[in-house]
Amino acid sequence: MAMAMAMASATSLNAAMAALAVGGFSSSSIMGTPAYNPRSSSLPLKKRWEKKEVKPNSLPVVRKMHVKVGDTVKIIAGSDKGKISEVSLVYTHNSNVLVKNVNLKTKHVKGKAEGESGQIIQVEAPIHSSNVMLYSKTAKVASRVGHKVVEDGRKVRYLLKTGEVLDSPEDWKRLHKKENKEEKKSLAIV
Repeated sequence: MAMAMAMASATSLNAAMAALAVGGFSSSSIMGTPAYNPRSSSLPLKKRWEKKEVKPNSLPVVRKMHVKVGDTVKIIAGSDKGKISEVSLVYTHNSNVLVKNVNLKTKHVKGKAEGESGQIIQVEAPIHSSNVMLYSKTAKVASRVGHKVVEDGRKVRYLLKTGEVLDSPEDWKRLHKKENKEEKKSLAIV
């Protein structure tokens, strides 16, 4: 008789645990509060490709930014406030920029070969473009950016405080030569 009661209580306990697991909570709990089970299908989770805002053709939405690769900028917010450096990479889908030697994070890397020891390295992390301001090396001042059309018909960016033009034809040619070399290398590899 006692054995039958123990079996009945065990089955009812198992049924209660199963009901909790179906509702998105596992059998493990802390002080009576069920723990969340991320593998449950009751709560929708974002997929990796759902994080980026996309257009109807599935390409990411590109936001216009006031900085470009190669611009000298001053950090105006964050732990590196006041530093002056150069933009090395621009992420247009989330308006972030990678600035040289700014926002350094520590990364622990395992040794790749057998017997090789691991390392602790410093890696640059991206920061939001609103936390940087264009900087004039000649006048030593940070400024907002403006746009104007010069006499030869080109639309250029310039610093509002100093009037210094940022987009010179030489800089444009230099950047596009680098891009062309990288494309040729990638085509040669394929």
